[in-house]
Amino acid sequence: MTTPETTPTGPLVARVAVDIALPHLDRPFDYLVPDADRASIAVGCRVRVKFAGKRADGFVLGLAGSSEAGDKLRPLERVVSPEVVLTAPVARLCRAVADHYGGTFADVVRMAVPARHAATEAAEPPPHPEPRPAAPPSILSRHPGGPVFLDALAAGRPLRAAWTPAPVHGPPGDWASGLVEAAAATLAGGRGVLLVVPDADALAALAERCAAVFGAGSFVTLAADLGPAARYRAFLAVARGRVRLVLGTRNAGYAPVRDLGLIAVWDEGNDSLAEERAPYPHAREVAALRAALERSALLVAGYARTAETQALVERGWLAPLNPPPAELRRLGPAVRIAADTDLALERDPLAHAARLPHDAFAVIRRGLAIGPVLLQVPRAGYVASAACADCRAPARCPRCRRTLRGERGADALQLVCGLCGPVPGPWRCADCGGTRLRAPRVGVRRTAEEIGRAFPQVRVVESWWGHQIAEVPDVPALVLCTPAAEPRASGGYAAAVLLDTHLLLNRPELRAAEEALRRWLTVCALVRPGADGGTVLAVGESDARALQALVRLDPVGFAARELAERRATGFPPAARLVYVEGPPAAVEHYAVAAATVPDAERYGPLPLTDETVRLTVRCPPARAAALLDALTRESARRSAHKEGGGVRVVVDPQVVD
Repeated sequence: MTTPETTPTGPLVARVAVDIALPHLDRPFDYLVPDADRASIAVGCRVRVKFAGKRADGFVLGLAGSSEAGDKLRPLERVVSPEVVLTAPVARLCRAVADHYGGTFADVVRMAVPARHAATEAAEPPPHPEPRPAAPPSILSRHPGGPVFLDALAAGRPLRAAWTPAPVHGPPGDWASGLVEAAAATLAGGRGVLLVVPDADALAALAERCAAVFGAGSFVTLAADLGPAARYRAFLAVARGRVRLVLGTRNAGYAPVRDLGLIAVWDEGNDSLAEERAPYPHAREVAALRAALERSALLVAGYARTAETQALVERGWLAPLNPPPAELRRLGPAVRIAADTDLALERDPLAHAARLPHDAFAVIRRGLAIGPVLLQVPRAGYVASAACADCRAPARCPRCRRTLRGERGADALQLVCGLCGPVPGPWRCADCGGTRLRAPRVGVRRTAEEIGRAFPQVRVVESWWGHQIAEVPDVPALVLCTPAAEPRASGGYAAAVLLDTHLLLNRPELRAAEEALRRWLTVCALVRPGADGGTVLAVGESDARALQALVRLDPVGFAARELAERRATGFPPAARLVYVEGPPAAVEHYAVAAATVPDAERYGPLPLTDETVRLTVRCPPARAAALLDALTRESARRSAHKEGGGVRVVVDPQVVD
């Protein structure tokens, strides 16, 4: 391959990755470059080609003076734009991600390179000043190993670390400042930085901190909700080398940052970092692959720690940056479980059966004396599901038999079917004929109504997805929210109560306890330190392992035990897991392909719907490449023969049920 500076004087051949996501065509194709396009073509630019009789877009992966196809080459249709948008390091990353997840190069490139916006390419680019020097670090430097990590970033050494800050409101839990300190050390060494966060709220908080430290305009943000023009403008600033600091959500991990020195991923267990489109890559894994390919530093961070990250720590691939549990407990809020002592049970004998035991009211009263109090409720709505008060059978829609939920009506509970809408007329139980209703699953709105009656003089704030409150003032108030919809409190919450913890723990998923602990630690991070009166009370079974880890503020110990259990039972990350979903006949071919791989265990197929089944294949990590190769070859065979019926292949699924 050649560069534009060494372009041959004879025929010029372009190797093109055509934008066609068919497994049997997942390779570059050679095209002859017309003389009219020789001056404008470049490795990484967009081109238009004729493929299978149709016009298709593609990216130039390389230029050469000859091709194995000889003189049978088709010419390029045209160079769409001379702008280099797919750099060589990002192209290698896309190939690695596609191979790791059993996908195609074209599918991954669509995540990496945004759609072209011609007017933005032609417009005058906005100015981007160099980032200002930052103040000496005060967050990461407090952690064991933190100064060594920061010195390595400044020197350009590719150290990799897992950071677990204290889950508390204030400097010890200020994750955004910690990422900014790591970025400042890397920028001071003359290299580029890429910071990835899970959602728009985290991105806004990080952008605000970066603007305060480095100056407005010294960085760009990349997120899907920016809009086509704004996103492409920011992407071009990175591709042209005009900025060295990039912030963004999951697909920002592919940003073409030049001389990349650091990739950091915040809240690494958040499922928002998992891509919903094939081949379903996770931003944490993309960052790890990129750090290895480009020899850049890596920082994987979060208040909680996943088993995947713990496995990398135990292998020595990531260095731990976390205070010991005793220090976390000293820095964090005081955490305990309701009715966890004999005295509490004597005072409230029904505490274990009550949804809001006496301890919860006591914590709320003490918290309201000094500031706002947060109550986390796992379910949104008013009544998540209704049931007959006489026989306890679920209340079902008389038309479609779906379980009914309840909304607040003018005089009584209004039953609503998620498919048919409001249920007209009086309801009657189909099992016993009863007409009285009970609410076994209460949502955040009903809880707000009940708690508001108990504290009639206190302002009640409700926040849930679709009705989210960003921030509350530092005055006494009751703030009720669903997970991931917690408003920030300007001075930190005085107390927090975690209700219905069993609902998060009892989900039939492999990662249920891990995800529950992550959500609870996120609440702890909004509460004041215990030294300032900050308290977190969890209402649940005291013997639940995730709740015990919460009380100890020990996410690292929990991750280590979770990893040990998964090793014993053969679940990820101790093994690679693949789901194959589709029509039974098609899935059977994949089962035959998987059978050729030694040590690959097949489970199923099991029916998902009347027309779809799921095959689960598990293998040791050492056999993963062979398994994915066998499954990819089967996908290529199906696409080459144009076999009907869509098949979905998911490698290391986020939800293992």
